[in-house]
Amino acid sequence: MANHKSALKRIRGNETKRLRNRHQHKTTRNAIRKLREADKQEAETLFPTVVSMIDKLSKRNIIHNNKAANLKSRLAEHVAAL
Repeated sequence: MANHKSALKRIRGNETKRLRNRHQHKTTRNAIRKLREADKQEAETLFPTVVSMIDKLSKRNIIHNNKAANLKSRLAEHVAAL
């Protein structure tokens, strides 16, 4: 158990941030899944928003920068191949 008031506040803040990060990560994963299942026209319209979501996760260190780059690259290849 925390001994300091600031430690208790830190615990509360960490939990809030953890839930927010989890929600954003799951939302992005669902968007990626939706893009992979979409047809050509729908995929082209979804692609910029999904890339933006991935960039935001990367910027906030929710996912690693290299993972973000790999995801964007694979998705770009997928959309181009449709």
